[in-house]
Amino acid sequence: MLFSNKASGHLIALMTVFLWGTTFIATKVLLLDFKPVEILFFRFGLGYLSLWILSPHFFSWQGIRQEIVFLLAGLCGVTCYFLCENIALTYTTASNVGIITTLAPIFTAVLSIFFLRAEVPPKRFYVGCLFAIIGVGLISFNGKFVLSLNPIGDLLAMLACLFWACYSILTKKSSNYGYNIILLTRRFFFYGLILMLPFLSSFDFEWGLSRFTKPVNILNILFLGIGASAICFASWNYAVKLVGAVKISIYLYLVPILTIITAVVILNEPFTWVAAIGTLFTLCGVLLSESKARISRK
Repeated sequence: MLFSNKASGHLIALMTVFLWGTTFIATKVLLLDFKPVEILFFRFGLGYLSLWILSPHFFSWQGIRQEIVFLLAGLCGVTCYFLCENIALTYTTASNVGIITTLAPIFTAVLSIFFLRAEVPPKRFYVGCLFAIIGVGLISFNGKFVLSLNPIGDLLAMLACLFWACYSILTKKSSNYGYNIILLTRRFFFYGLILMLPFLSSFDFEWGLSRFTKPVNILNILFLGIGASAICFASWNYAVKLVGAVKISIYLYLVPILTIITAVVILNEPFTWVAAIGTLFTLCGVLLSESKARISRK
C-alpha cells in the first residue's frame, strides 16, 4: 500500500481544504445575484443530488438512536454552522468572523476529551493552535488593523465554530458505525436541508431559477454544490474517520491562506507583508500541531 491510512487521511484533508479555500471566489461572484441563504440552500441541495449520483443506493432507516446522531450532524454541520456564519457577517466584520471561527479546532479538542476519549491532544497542539490563530488574525486584517466588537455578530461567529466542533465529533461517532461515507454524508445533507427550510422565509429566500441561465452563475453553483459540498464533505468525513476529529481539524487553519492566494491570483487583491507574516505563523502552527509527537490516550 503506497500510503498508510493516516497518511492518506492527511492527504485527503489537504486536498479538501484546498477546494474549500477557493470557495470564496465562487461565493463572491454569486453574491452579485443571490442572497447568502439562497447560495447556501442551492449549494447543499445540489450537493445532496450529487451524492445520490455518486452512490445511487438506498440508505435505510438505521434506528432512532443512530438517526438522531445523523440528524444532529446535519443540524450542526449544515444548518446551524452556515446560518450562524452568514448571519454573523451581517452584524460584524469578516475579520472578526475569520478570527473567531479559528477556535473550531480547539473546541473540537475540548469536546473530544469528553465524547471521544481516544483523543487527548498534547500541549504542542494548543501551542500550534495559538500560532495558527495569530496567523489567521493577521491574514484577516491584511494590513487593516480595525477590530470592531459587536456582541451579537461575535457571539454568532463563536456559535458557528462550536457547531462545527460538534459536527466533527458527530462525524467521528457516525463513522464508527461502519457505513459508507457517501451515504452518511448524504444523510447529513438531507437532515441539514430539511432543518434549513423553516429559516428560508425569514431571509427572504427566492427561487429565481432564471438567474442560472447566466453561465457564470451555473458554473459557480456547480462548483460549490458538487465540488465544495458533495465531494469535499464526503472526503472530509473520510479523513476524520481515518485520522481523527482533532488531528484533522487543524487543517482548517489553511483555508484562509488558500483563500487569500486565490484572491490575489484571480481577483488581483493585494497581498501585504502582514498577510505574508500571518501565512508563515499559520503554517508553523499547523506543522507544530501536526508534528509526530504521539497523542496520549486515556
